[in-house]
Amino acid sequence: MNLQELLQKIKNELRLRNYSPRTIESYLGCLSDYFKYIKIIKKEPEINLIKKYLLEKQERGQSSQTINVHLQAIKYFYREVMKNKTEIDIRFAKTASKLPIVLSRDEIRKILAVISNEKHKLMIALAYSGGLRVSEIINLKIKDINLAELVIHIKGAKGNKDRITLFPEKLVLEAEKIMANKNPNDYFFASERGACLPMRQGKLTERTAQKVFENALQKAGVQKDATFHSLRHSFATHLLENGTDVRYVQELLGHANIRTTQIYTKVTNPALRKIKSPLD
Repeated sequence: MNLQELLQKIKNELRLRNYSPRTIESYLGCLSDYFKYIKIIKKEPEINLIKKYLLEKQERGQSSQTINVHLQAIKYFYREVMKNKTEIDIRFAKTASKLPIVLSRDEIRKILAVISNEKHKLMIALAYSGGLRVSEIINLKIKDINLAELVIHIKGAKGNKDRITLFPEKLVLEAEKIMANKNPNDYFFASERGACLPMRQGKLTERTAQKVFENALQKAGVQKDATFHSLRHSFATHLLENGTDVRYVQELLGHANIRTTQIYTKVTNPALRKIKSPLD
């Protein structure tokens, strides 16, 4: 079996196990790089060679997160593809503990105010008000939004999980305009090409959505290294500031582990905010 055939086999295995397209692409890239490094692919993993491979990545300045993905891909290959039960006892690289970048309510208002395209403004507003990832916002369909109950049904999100999140009453009129005369299976944020050719309707790309946010961030003069995902961080943080129980925030975000949600309590800790600096 040559390299291309092996990579295709791995891709098929990942697809059968319902891994996301992004994870499949990431694992294939990691394993392609790893196979070129080890040159001879054996059924049995060579632990010392794997360690050397990962250490060289670390020495080249690659992040702990990137190294972890390579390690996960290698473990998956030997365990699931080669059916080898040898334990690859290598600890994950320690990842940096960074706080999420959160936009203030005023910064959100400024960003929305500078977006002239109504569809783009609604997209950014909805991502913030429902805590949606960029992949979720572009895959949103007409049938996923229930205006009567003010909820959004997110389907097949990260980890292939469904969840329910909030739809703001403030955006109902704008949403009704978009949903008028549309098929339930149409994308809520159809691409311009899709708008012209309903029978071949497409969706916005992730990059288009990210670019809309980046342009608005710059135009609004917000001096933060924020990304589209910062809208989701802001959603969670502002809910906690409003007194929403962290367990409800966990459900709305679709986090499997509450510890993932609790990172936002470090960003918005009312007790810490009440403490005055000694200089004051």
